[in-house]
Amino acid sequence: MRMDLSAFMDDDIVIDEEQFEEDIVNISRVSKTVKGGKRMKFRVLMVVGNNNGLVGIGLGKSDQIPNAINKGINAAKRELIRVPVRGNTIPFDVKGRLGSTVVYLSPAVPGTGLIAGGSVRKILEKAGIKDVIAKINGSHNAISTARATIDGLSQLIDPVELAKLRGISLKQLFGI
Repeated sequence: MRMDLSAFMDDDIVIDEEQFEEDIVNISRVSKTVKGGKRMKFRVLMVVGNNNGLVGIGLGKSDQIPNAINKGINAAKRELIRVPVRGNTIPFDVKGRLGSTVVYLSPAVPGTGLIAGGSVRKILEKAGIKDVIAKINGSHNAISTARATIDGLSQLIDPVELAKLRGISLKQLFGI
């Protein structure tokens, strides 16, 4: 199998604050029992990304949905991570965990598309990844799968940096 290594040799991505896109992953109504009865609030899970390698998730909770959305967006922008996206996929297989939730992310050939569901798909779309196969094992809770996906994406290392770290060439790294 021949691999095009030129896709991994791009310059660093420039961060532009105005280019972020937001998306709602989950809205749920939560309640707290107090002395006088129940207090209802809304909890919103938001994902923010620039479709070019930066992505983050955030939770917002408020009495009104628009306020919860704004809080979630601000929390997501504070928790941004950089994902090494070269071409349309991730460089290697990775497993993200949170509690009983395990998310497997595997690179796919061009044209495969995003084979993922729920919050995993939305996070990968906002990160700019177009060809990945994902599998969720364990709990399918939206917040748990989102955090497990972010855990997996944060484990990824750019192949150029990994080759320098190991002291080998890219061809040796990929076994070409």
